[in-house]
Amino acid sequence: MLNQSHTIQTRAVRVFLARDLCTCLASVLIFSSTFATDWAIGERVFLPEGKPFPLRSGELHYPRIPREYWAHRLQMARAMGLNTISTYMFWNLHEPRPGQFDFSGNADVAEFCRAAQREGLKVILRPGPYVCSEWEMGGLPWWLLKTTDIRLRSKDPPFLAATRAYFQELSKHLAPLQASRGGPIILVQVENEYSSWNGQEPGYLVELERMLRESGFDGPFFATDLAGHVNRRLDTNLFHAVNFGRNPKENFEKLRAVQSSGPLLCMEYFTGWYDLWGRQHASVKAEGKVSGLDWMLGAGASLNLYMVHGGTTFGFWPGANELPYRPMPASYDYDAPISEAGWATPKYDAFRALIARHLPPGEKLPDVPARMPVAAIAPFSLTEFAPLLEGLLESQEFDRPPTMEQLDQAHGCVLYQTEISKGVGESLVVTSPRDYCHVFIDHKRIGEIGRNDEGRLILPLRTNKVQLQLLVEAMGRITYGPGLERDRKGIARPVYLQQGSEVTELRGWKVNSLPFDGAHLATFKYQGADKEEGTNAPGLYRDRFILERPADTFLDMRQWGRGLVWVNGHNLGRFWNIGPQQTLYCPGPWLKPGSNEIIILDLLGPEKPVVQGLAEPILNDLRAEPRIAK
Repeated sequence: MLNQSHTIQTRAVRVFLARDLCTCLASVLIFSSTFATDWAIGERVFLPEGKPFPLRSGELHYPRIPREYWAHRLQMARAMGLNTISTYMFWNLHEPRPGQFDFSGNADVAEFCRAAQREGLKVILRPGPYVCSEWEMGGLPWWLLKTTDIRLRSKDPPFLAATRAYFQELSKHLAPLQASRGGPIILVQVENEYSSWNGQEPGYLVELERMLRESGFDGPFFATDLAGHVNRRLDTNLFHAVNFGRNPKENFEKLRAVQSSGPLLCMEYFTGWYDLWGRQHASVKAEGKVSGLDWMLGAGASLNLYMVHGGTTFGFWPGANELPYRPMPASYDYDAPISEAGWATPKYDAFRALIARHLPPGEKLPDVPARMPVAAIAPFSLTEFAPLLEGLLESQEFDRPPTMEQLDQAHGCVLYQTEISKGVGESLVVTSPRDYCHVFIDHKRIGEIGRNDEGRLILPLRTNKVQLQLLVEAMGRITYGPGLERDRKGIARPVYLQQGSEVTELRGWKVNSLPFDGAHLATFKYQGADKEEGTNAPGLYRDRFILERPADTFLDMRQWGRGLVWVNGHNLGRFWNIGPQQTLYCPGPWLKPGSNEIIILDLLGPEKPVVQGLAEPILNDLRAEPRIAK
């Protein structure tokens, strides 16, 4: 049965899955006649006027969209026929360090909810603490890993204590925006796909719901899982939705097998899929998606399109898959109906036409908003260069290499340096660096050891004592899977030299943190750079470019190796020459008339330090033999 803590209207008609699901009653929510605290999940949904309200929702994530474009993307969703917006919340975005909360700028989730309400949209809130979403560590903050034996997504006291503090803070911003208080938030999700993750701890979801209530949320609350993983034994009181990308009839039957009554809600109807570095760009045909959507709309089921618009995972926030480790690019285009830059796609047009056919009498769709302005930028060279391995700030000394978390560092790189004596032919053994270890001897690059490699590199002849330098580059933390709570960055195990059966551990390290935040970027000293030819030395390139009228553009990074780009202080995300993504989306509001600063960190080095802005993105240029540092 449904959560008995919710008010279930006595006049509601119980809905059971008939042999032919097409004859089922609509999957809906119940609204009371006033915006009071008795909003509930029941057999039907009613607006305050008492009219049925099946959810036609779409997933949008506020930090993946420039704040200046929130209204545009919401209007695009509304014009496609949606009446609700769902959004994850990302704990690591809002609490970058313990007790230091940020709800400003692109992290102002309360303003995003108000913007949705202004566009006539309800809101489904998905606060976590874990959300997945191809976001680093599934939204969990990196600093949890400073506790060496922590058990994430469990009733482990340190994890629950941190979660409770997070819930209490976010409730200050969002509890006033619940529907029970006249706001747009109509549903609150508890955790995310817990049983699908092999979560088996009884009472965990119940405890999270209790903490949400204590912090000021009144629900209604629900959980969601992949259809074959719904486990009511863990949380017998929570209402359940299911996630799937096809076969709605079959998947709703699986839901009915464990939840015999209540709305039929597909919380994630996958419209496309995410990308991985080194794999083809995801492309999912519209026809099959339209067929499933048509079935659900015809059956009166409620649904949430994941994603209706993916946007961009700016900065250091893209996550990674585990086994093998594969990080994710900045573009979260997702082959969604609304493209990364907010454009209507053929899939959008197909979905809109279908939804229009299912609208109740008298309801009409708004006009589709125009695209935001787009402009190309002529090629220009970056004329200043700051070598990464020179001019370092004061180092710390350690006997064995520390992890990034032990250095109290969130993202970026760590440089480990130690002296080694003369020799030839030894193997340098760096077991599972997190995630790419660039190896130098006296500032000369000799190779790279990746996380998925064998973990060893043959060293060249050395006639004297030399400086061994290991520049370890952290990419996204694992998003999903058992490795979530073990993905500490940097070097997590001792480093050895091995020759035959003789093994020598390297001890005595000088360590430099390279977080590449605003304060760190300001410390670099630049010199002149060759305009015609790049270098394989890791470093930062800087210059300025002039614009008359700022507009969206796509920075062409095909001349570059692997690194990050900042424009006017905004971190646009990571580039990598292996593809499939070869451009970085640069939003017009982050540019300005006149002079604009660009900084490019390249750890492999460019062929030429040249950039241009394109009017179209390049998201599917996969290079089977990527250019690597020489």
